[in-house]
Order: sequence, then structure tokens, then C-alpha cells
Amino acid sequence: MKKFFLMLAVASLSLNAMAQEDPTEKYSVATNSFWSNWFVQTNVNWNSYWAGGTNHLFSSPFRKFGLGSEPWKDGKHPTGLGFSVAVGKWFTPGLGLRTKANLGWQGKAFKSIDFDKIPVEGTPFYLTVNEQVLFNLSNMICGYNETRVWNFIPYLGAGVYHTFGKHTKGNGTVLSAGILNTFRLGKVVSLNLEVGYMNYDKNFLSRNIEAGLSAHKRDHQLTVEVGATFNLGKTGWKKTPDVDAIKALSQGQIDALNAQLSDAQAENARLKNMLANQPKPTAATVQTVTETKVVAAPVSVFFNIGQSKFASQRELQNVSALTKIAKENNSKILVTGYADSSTGSAKYNQKLSQKRADAVVAELVKMGIKRENIEVKAAGGVDTLTPPLNNRRATIEIK
Repeated sequence: MKKFFLMLAVASLSLNAMAQEDPTEKYSVATNSFWSNWFVQTNVNWNSYWAGGTNHLFSSPFRKFGLGSEPWKDGKHPTGLGFSVAVGKWFTPGLGLRTKANLGWQGKAFKSIDFDKIPVEGTPFYLTVNEQVLFNLSNMICGYNETRVWNFIPYLGAGVYHTFGKHTKGNGTVLSAGILNTFRLGKVVSLNLEVGYMNYDKNFLSRNIEAGLSAHKRDHQLTVEVGATFNLGKTGWKKTPDVDAIKALSQGQIDALNAQLSDAQAENARLKNMLANQPKPTAATVQTVTETKVVAAPVSVFFNIGQSKFASQRELQNVSALTKIAKENNSKILVTGYADSSTGSAKYNQKLSQKRADAVVAELVKMGIKRENIEVKAAGGVDTLTPPLNNRRATIEIK
């Protein structure tokens, strides 16, 4: 069993590592509100039980009475079926909390054992409630990936139980541990495959066993569950853009624009000075026409991965200066959309770059630019800028 779990963990981490995007941003996510990333789980389960002893995992105090190493008929563990429900929340992509209730049936294996007129009866029905901490190792080790198919999630917990047997009715404590595997079927639903272990106090299986069984310690349960997880409300985590890199790039564009405007102003001043110092015409009237060409550096606006919404509305502040110049001179504007070639297919990136360019065009029209003065291009996926997230942008320039 230990080898199986180890192989499962290694396989999960290997597959998840292959599915990652840009490693520089795989752990960077925005904090969501308290009401985000809640989920509900429902499962059916199969359970196997055994009474703990003093020698090894499957030993039993019943051995001293000649009943063998296991206290059930024909040397088999008692088994039963059950149903569980859980409600939980992910506080980060790697850390979550859930409250899980399990209603189960122990089966009939304990009901026929009798020696020295000491009654031994299994508990037919029981209810456990556990509070469990979930560790999504796929996200913690390999980084958050919203579309990952397989998530490997160990958990630890503790809780209480209540038994409903005729001779065994009572309460007690329980510890729990296990591995939850979820397989993504869509944004809302995932398939569960869970293997769990619960450790009960010694009264869970045999509350009415008397003095002769003093060696009996704690009871054990192995559970295999299959079910589904249903995400509630807003789910997922938004990756945060590299703010420092974006600020540096935007400031560089502003500096370049200011420098070019200064050059244009200096050139206009030089031309005016030349005209002022020219000799006056004597014979004929000469009409002089001065044509000024406006030069402005391209401005970029940035987008989050896979989206055509602006990463921040502050990106449009740089656009307003350029649009003012374009409106004053009735200039033509070229808008070019880009996508990051390191994520997504070429076909997908082509459509995404078009959507980003269209989003910018819509904002320019709101700012007063005539639609017929705007030319639109979609460049698809590119890798011209570093880090790669800077390629998720659109540029605006005066033609």
C-alpha cells in the first residue's frame, strides 16, 4: 500500500510539472474574497474494519481465546457500505479546510462471536464528523493551473463519532488521514477517488467487551470512496501580473513619448526662426505653407493570461495622451493585438490577439476617435518581450 501511494504521488507531480506555463509566475495569484472557492462533495464508500491489538496492525486480544489473529468469522475483516457529504473552502490554491460527515454500516461480521459467555457485537450503524485540512500538493509544488486535470490532495483531520448498536450505543473520538484525488470534468464538477484511514477509540467496534480483553486498544477503518465535487459560486484564482515589469515598461514609453514631443517642439521652433529671418519678397507675394507631422511613440496596454480585459484600468491613462494628439491632428491610428506564444495554440492566440485589439478599439471610440481613423491588426502569439507576460498586450500608435 505504501509503495502504491508513493508511485501515485510521483506520477501526479510528474504530470503536473509537464502541464505548467511560465515558471516565473506559477505561484503568484490574487487573494479572493471569503465567499470564493467553496465546494460540496458527495461520495459512496466501501469500508473495512479491524480491532487493534498490542503486537501488530492486524493482531487482536482475541488470539488468547483461540479465535486466531482476527476477531471475525472465517478470518475476514468485517466490511460495510456508507455515504459521506462534505462542505469546504480553499483559502489558497494549496491549502483548504472541509467538514466531512460519514454515515456507515459495519456489516454483520461481529454478531456471531461468543466465548465464555462474553457478548461481542459489532456496531451496525455509525456517524462520524471530521474537520480535515487539505493539502493540494499539485498546486503547492507545481504551481496553480486552473485547467489541471488531476489534483493530488493528502489530508489530516480529527473529529467525533456516534454509534447506534443495541449494546454499543455511544460516542467517542476519531483521527483521520488519507489521499483525495480529483479529476476535472469541467469548471463546476470534478470526479473524486479517495482512500482514507480512520483511527477510533477502542469502543467503536466492541464497546461491551469486558475485562478479559484489556489488551484491546484502538479500532481501525480503511475507506475507499467514489463521488463528485461541486464548486460553488466564484472559483479559481487570478494570476497577478508582474506589476514592476509593467510599470517599468510603461514609464519607458512615457519617457520616449515626452522626448519625441520635445524634439518636435524644438524642430517647430527652428522652422519658425528660419521663416522669421528670411528676406522679404520684393516682386511677388510668396505664400509659405508649413506642414507639421506629429510623431508619437507607440503605447501598450496589458492583459491577464487568456483574457481580453485590461489588467488594470490605469493602463488607459497612457492612451489618453496619445488620443488627444490624434484628435487635434485628425491622425490615423494603428491598433495591434498580441498574445503570448508560450501559452495556447497558434489558432487560439490569433483569436485572442484580435479580441484584445478590438477591446482597445472600443475604448478609443469612447475617447472620441473616429472608427474610420482606426486600423486594426492581430499579430497572434509572439515572444518578442521578456518576461513572457509582457507579450499579452496591444499597442496603439499614430500612423
